[in-house]
Amino acid sequence: MLIDPGWAPKAPLEPLHLDWLAAADVELAVLRLDLIDPLISGNKWFKLAPYLQAACSVGAAGLISLGGAHSNHLHALAAAGKRFDFPTVGLLRGTPQDTPTVRDLQRFGMQLHWLGYGGYRARHQPDFWDPWRERYCTLYPVPEGGGGLPGALGCSGLVSQVQEQLSELGWADYHGWWLAAGTGTTLVGLVLGEAGAHPVYGAVAVPADHGVAHNVRTLLDEARATDGGYQLLDASRGGFAKVDAALLEFLRASEAASGLALEPLYTAKALMALRQRVEAGYFERGTRMLFVHTGGLQGRASALRQYEAEYQQL
Repeated sequence: MLIDPGWAPKAPLEPLHLDWLAAADVELAVLRLDLIDPLISGNKWFKLAPYLQAACSVGAAGLISLGGAHSNHLHALAAAGKRFDFPTVGLLRGTPQDTPTVRDLQRFGMQLHWLGYGGYRARHQPDFWDPWRERYCTLYPVPEGGGGLPGALGCSGLVSQVQEQLSELGWADYHGWWLAAGTGTTLVGLVLGEAGAHPVYGAVAVPADHGVAHNVRTLLDEARATDGGYQLLDASRGGFAKVDAALLEFLRASEAASGLALEPLYTAKALMALRQRVEAGYFERGTRMLFVHTGGLQGRASALRQYEAEYQQL
């Protein structure tokens, strides 16, 4: 039977200095979720932890979930299984692929099943889990990406992590949060944790047809919470996993100027969208903002090589 490891990592809060922030007299501090652990990093652990606790409460032996060949969620799940010695199963989108993430999943001991694209699209059908529950009757199913209200509630504690560290920056308060949104689950967690005290801005890294706005509204309704002052802003740059030359140039320049490693699909898109807002005068001088580094760096190097090679051929 699975035993809750009781692991509660703390992420450091660090100032980020960039010319465009200084020019607008805007201060930015980064909640470094990428630094909580070498393997189980980013926001994915905080979404996963409530499901792990639920699995323990019903006597499950391990966890089973879904994702793609570059899934940060499956990476965190497999790493947790390896670290805390419980079995994991991943149901993957598409046909078998060889990616850094997939190789890590295999190295961590996750059992993989490739569903094809049609089979993966069926994940929202009411009977999708039936054969998998029968096959892996001792494993607890976790929604794609660790989504759902439990995942959001797991992220709500990030608010207190920040508040405990404000004095180290010399800040008495802040004016809002800024983060990438892929499903909106982490954003909902921050909205719930803030309870209206500060606004939360979600830079949506996927197109509108991925349903982020609907998912956020559904989770808040399920939690019986008010809107809490959140905003969703388009940062998809044309579609899911779309990366262009301007984004790559921004990523490289930002890393060189700050030393903060970014990945192109979420954190770089979110930071670039923030720069656009700052330079457009959206924030008053003296504004202090929090930026969430959501991790996802495990496949960064190979992804950047791939994208840069594509643009060199154009």
